[in-house]
Amino acid sequence: MNHWLIVPIALPALLAPFIVLAMRHDLLLQRVFSLAGTIALLAVAIALTAQAATGPAQLYELGNWQAPFGIVLVLDRLSALMVLLTSLLAVVVAIYAVTSEWDTRGRHFHALFQFQLMGINGAFLTGDVFNLFVFFEVLLIASYGLMLHGGGAARMKAGVQYVVVNLAGSTLFLIAVGTIYGVTGTLNMADLAVKVPLVPAGDQAILRVGGLLLLVVFAVKAALVPIHFWLPGTYANAPAPVAALFAVMTKVGAYSILRFFTLVFGEDAGDSAWLAADWLLPAALVTLIVGSVGVLGAKELARLVCFSVVASMGTLLTAIALFTPAATVAALFYLIHSTFATAALFLLADQISERRGGAGGRLITAPRFAQTGLLAAMFFLAAIAMAGMPPMTGFLGKLMILDSARDANSMATIWTIILVTSLISIVGFARAGSVVFWKSASLPEPKQVASARPALPIAAAGMMLAAMIGLALFASPVTAYLETAAAELYSPNGYIQTVLGPKAVAEQY
Repeated sequence: MNHWLIVPIALPALLAPFIVLAMRHDLLLQRVFSLAGTIALLAVAIALTAQAATGPAQLYELGNWQAPFGIVLVLDRLSALMVLLTSLLAVVVAIYAVTSEWDTRGRHFHALFQFQLMGINGAFLTGDVFNLFVFFEVLLIASYGLMLHGGGAARMKAGVQYVVVNLAGSTLFLIAVGTIYGVTGTLNMADLAVKVPLVPAGDQAILRVGGLLLLVVFAVKAALVPIHFWLPGTYANAPAPVAALFAVMTKVGAYSILRFFTLVFGEDAGDSAWLAADWLLPAALVTLIVGSVGVLGAKELARLVCFSVVASMGTLLTAIALFTPAATVAALFYLIHSTFATAALFLLADQISERRGGAGGRLITAPRFAQTGLLAAMFFLAAIAMAGMPPMTGFLGKLMILDSARDANSMATIWTIILVTSLISIVGFARAGSVVFWKSASLPEPKQVASARPALPIAAAGMMLAAMIGLALFASPVTAYLETAAAELYSPNGYIQTVLGPKAVAEQY
């Protein structure tokens, strides 16, 4: 077995309690170990992605207990990509938290941050539905603490709503897991792929109920309408580095939908094939509309970014709901782009709000502030990226989604909604930018101009913009990798054989 495969989970899992027990009174040491651990995690993620790109899926059996009875981790191109994306985002967030001193506003930021990474990476690597639930709970518990970091009444109120919604989702998750286990006798995803087609006709209705309950749970995590309402208040009130890290948390829900409903309820699932398709597409399109209207009507910069997250999830899930290899390639490309764009916007919104004094993040005219030109240029790049304008990667991602929908029955609806909502988002971001930068510049010169702030937090946001530019420059090799990942998803024999052995594939086919 390749023991490096467990490092993305084990490293933050060991580092978090070590920080709490040995360094809780020394912030400098916490920063050093947290940054070093996160950079090491990125290095491991790069190595694992390189391995996944050049070979078949890899299996890690904890305690040498074989699947489907033991706990297994599975590394393929998709899971490696998600771990790499999380690790890259984590490095930027850690740098921002330290340089902006957000980590000084509450206790145990770095320990909770590491536990969060453990849960997210575990969710991407696990090959078992029950352990997906376990890692969901780990990342959610850590996110509760991070959400409340720094205190405040508004943050507490939003945090309570966030906790209640996710506890309800966790309850549904357990019910769904119990229902599926009662019908199939297994929770290993590869084993489910083998056994779901063999479920008797009399149990198919119960199986579908379990599958749809899981879809609801994943939709809660992905902020899909009508259960998206928790996201704007939660993300808008979260500390900026936490909100930036949360950019990948909604992607956990999208990843789970893609993984579970292609592997377990794919074309070989008999009467339950493509169970999620009919339900997911309408909800995704409505989510896109709601998010875009929210961008247009937002009165605060942070809420504008939050509604753009909702809109981006609608776009992403629209592509996923088509359940074709071409649409999945487009979805994964857009997933990478939207993670970078969302993180950049949250970090920039925080820097702008801090510099605007009493106006904060409200979309009202206010005196000019330090480094206005630099922040205006960066906000412009991030905004056109999120809205989907050329030459940024949002344009490429949406173009790929539109192209992949050409043969869909709902092609006209998908094209119309994506194009119209893109225009609405452009107008919303243009309105916000003109209020914050252009109209403010017309005010009389303030008697006292705020002094320049540290440049490193802005540089952290710049890293996300640079990542988008890099994605655009290397779009061809990235797309080639994504095409292979999508092919693996829709031809799951290799995944099943890796987990259960050649015999299981022979018995199924």
